[in-house]
Amino acid sequence: MEHSIFVDVLTSLQRLFVGYIPAAVLGVLIGLIIGINSLVYQLFNRILQMANSIPPIALLPIALAVLKQTELAIFIVVFISALWTIIIDTATGMQQFRRQGNNFRVAIHHTFKALRLGIWFAWVTVIASEMLTGGQGLGYVIWGGYNSTSNKNYIIEALLYILIIGFTLDQLLDITGYFLSQIVVEGQQDV
Repeated sequence: MEHSIFVDVLTSLQRLFVGYIPAAVLGVLIGLIIGINSLVYQLFNRILQMANSIPPIALLPIALAVLKQTELAIFIVVFISALWTIIIDTATGMQQFRRQGNNFRVAIHHTFKALRLGIWFAWVTVIASEMLTGGQGLGYVIWGGYNSTSNKNYIIEALLYILIIGFTLDQLLDITGYFLSQIVVEGQQDV
């Protein structure tokens, strides 16, 4: 039976979005709250930098041991991989927003930078998790291709999908952030 990589692409995307979307929403909200006050920002920035210093993939064994479910463990680790970066960069954006006279363009730029970094960390974590846990997904395809003498071409195919998906998501966030900042600039000029 011929292997269909389409199922692995969908599996990886599901793991990415189930972990990333809640991290993006929560991360932006917390980042906005932390970034409003300089004292709160200074306090939490240090704490969050400590949390951000632990590579999220290192938490996978703990998540697997505690949760006893591979999918849930992957979702949690992907969530954590994006969360800290999104909070930190969004909070930094709010600080810059205030320092530059409530410049919404600066806040949008930092928030979308946070979302772009968050999606990259989440995507890397998905692929690494799949390599470690097996089953399905693009990371599993790469690892399986490495371990099999007959499936080496799957490695290249999976890498191309990883590249296309990662680049596309990054560019979508970049373009969205650019257009939002342009709308804000036009709105400020009209006032």
